[in-house]
Amino acid sequence: MAQDVSEYLSQNPRVAAWVEALRCDGETDKHWRHRREFLLRNAGDLAPAGGAASAPREEAADAESGTRNRQLQQLISFSMAWANHVFLGCRYPQKVMDKILSMAEGIKVTDAPIHITRDELVAKKG
Repeated sequence: MAQDVSEYLSQNPRVAAWVEALRCDGETDKHWRHRREFLLRNAGDLAPAGGAASAPREEAADAESGTRNRQLQQLISFSMAWANHVFLGCRYPQKVMDKILSMAEGIKVTDAPIHITRDELVAKKG
């Protein structure tokens, strides 16, 4: 899938520039590769359309722009929560976990660390 993402971005420079601007300072290439895939899979119409020749379009009403901004911020937050869960072992309320795991369905992370919770350690000893 990573090859598919790279190929798609090479054919869509506006989308590539848009998603690249969402990368966090200090984010490792491994984390970014997977979080970028999460963002692209779930961006829908938040991502810019087309390739380099797409003409810039004027933003619609301020209300629509505000809604798009909130949706984008929510998508970024979900992508970070998912990456934190996968790579750092962070846990979130069940409703959030259900949402981010469903949004990440189909993303293959083969090199993620394995995390053991305190509860799992206690259960092993008991």
